[in-house]
Amino acid sequence: MPSLVLTRVVPGTDPVALELVDAMVAELASLYGGRTADETPTATPTELSLPGGGFVLVEVDGAPVAGGGVKRLADDTGEIKRMYVVPGARGTGHARVLLGALEELARALGYTRVRLDTGPQQPAAQHLYETAGYTSIPNYNENAYASYWGEKAL
Repeated sequence: MPSLVLTRVVPGTDPVALELVDAMVAELASLYGGRTADETPTATPTELSLPGGGFVLVEVDGAPVAGGGVKRLADDTGEIKRMYVVPGARGTGHARVLLGALEELARALGYTRVRLDTGPQQPAAQHLYETAGYTSIPNYNENAYASYWGEKAL
């Protein structure tokens, strides 16, 4: 029987969202070393909640396999933050599903464009963004981890 894949929007304060973000932060620490919070732009649980943001969960047969958030950058611009796919679910298309759902959420929040970034140790993420229509832009957020910044009109 095929697996049931669902997406749902929750506040960034949701316990499952917090668990996924914690796992993402731990993975980034292993990839990039001991960076401090003041070296990266914020994406607090409150920023990833209404009214200016939200968090998308991707679930397979009821189990969370991916998550990520949208936060407000400007009246017309949202930022996609904290995208993460659990290791056992990678390579299955869930990141693309998540990215599409985050773009839908950004549209629903009234944004006409979205921005995002990724680091040099995450070439698959950069490839995903480029093949999803993101164009490279200059550094807009001073993220010390990032080497790629992208933007897409919605």
